[in-house]
Amino acid sequence: MSFAASGQGGVPVRVDLAQSDKFVDATGAQVAFMRGRPMQGWLRVAPEHLKTRQLATWVELGARYARALLAKG
Repeated sequence: MSFAASGQGGVPVRVDLAQSDKFVDATGAQVAFMRGRPMQGWLRVAPEHLKTRQLATWVELGARYARALLAKG
């Protein structure tokens, strides 16, 4: 899975853990939490940071990382 809809608002996006901090610093994304714990390699992007072009960028980013994982497996 690379990208999901969330009942909490925004969307979680899977990213390379090594680049996670870079995306947090450069965008409106935050580390995603589940059951009060940080999810390694997942970022939550708030709805206000998901205009059409931004959404497409996040979807592509998550899909590219998921494809890279499949290629390794």
